[in-house]
Amino acid sequence: MDTNFQGLEKIPKHVALIMDGNGRWAQERGLSRIEGHKEGAQSVRAVLRAAAQAGVEYITVYAFSTENWKRPPAEIDGLMKLLVHSLNEYEQELHDNHIRLLVMGQFERLPLPVRIRLQKTIDATAHYTDHTFIIALSYGSRTEIADAAKAIAEKVKSGEMKLKEVNEQAISNHLYLPEIPDPELMIRTSGELRLSNFLLWQLSYAEFYITEDYWPDFREEQFFHALEAFNGRDRRYGGVNKK
Repeated sequence: MDTNFQGLEKIPKHVALIMDGNGRWAQERGLSRIEGHKEGAQSVRAVLRAAAQAGVEYITVYAFSTENWKRPPAEIDGLMKLLVHSLNEYEQELHDNHIRLLVMGQFERLPLPVRIRLQKTIDATAHYTDHTFIIALSYGSRTEIADAAKAIAEKVKSGEMKLKEVNEQAISNHLYLPEIPDPELMIRTSGELRLSNFLLWQLSYAEFYITEDYWPDFREEQFFHALEAFNGRDRRYGGVNKK
């Protein structure tokens, strides 16, 4: 399919993705779960290329939640090795497309080799300003909000902040990546209809796009359909359409 992104009048500045269905995709094909994750990594590459072509400035993917630590150790180990392999093999594409890498979540919980490899790419791409690729790793939104509340409470206690200064903007300023604008579009694959503790604060006014496609089947064409759906939405932010 020729994805004519230029035909869309409204392009979201920031798109968030819950990449669901890797395991089911693999199971239906008699493959291991890690094979599903490997194919899903190709979808990440496809979406990054499509996003750059469309003019989307920020892409955030929910790669590993705080709850995912409950998965079998072998699967967790396979996911961490796949992450390092993907960075080794595809980092050049980030440079070719001027994409900056950021990570949000409990970075310190990740295995040391993973942290070292991630930091290498974060540092190597830090100067790019065209596009930003954010990986949510060991991430949970409730933990993020609780951490922000603790940080604000400490500042109020020490006198660095006044109680009257605690408002919505103050909370936003104490989240993991306060400089990143809130997503305008959230895509979830495999037909699931829940947020799964992902960007609960930041997605307050995002448009949702749910597709039955498993994540490994979500490529440039499917991304175009999501942007096409966003283009047709009427974003009123609680107001009234004046048309």
